[in-house]
Amino acid sequence: MPNLSVKDVPEAWAQALRERAARNHRSLQGELMALIQGAVAPESSPLTSTSPVSDGIARALTAHTPGEAGRRGTVVGVDRFGHPIIRQGWKTVEQVVAELKAKYPLGPVPGQGSSIDMIREDRDSR
Repeated sequence: MPNLSVKDVPEAWAQALRERAARNHRSLQGELMALIQGAVAPESSPLTSTSPVSDGIARALTAHTPGEAGRRGTVVGVDRFGHPIIRQGWKTVEQVVAELKAKYPLGPVPGQGSSIDMIREDRDSR
């Protein structure tokens, strides 16, 4: 497999590439390979768009195998940085509030621990 070398890269560009690689949980080499792959992919591929939004969605859609997708969450949008917004829970906020009100009808009771203790107890009971 051939090797490529790029000389005289401005430090600002190199730093931006390192930060992008860290955001995407890749090595610098892996990030460069992903960029090159996107540049040489056929134009008909839906994942070759260069906008941050489509880049974020493409990363989210290709990051997981189909079997993992249901367990990892559902992509519901993209934030202002182009990163996918993933819905991971299956309960609405209203459902969670109703469950907590049923479990703790009086709310935090003075003298019976703090809200931190309640959160830890709830977490540890799972």
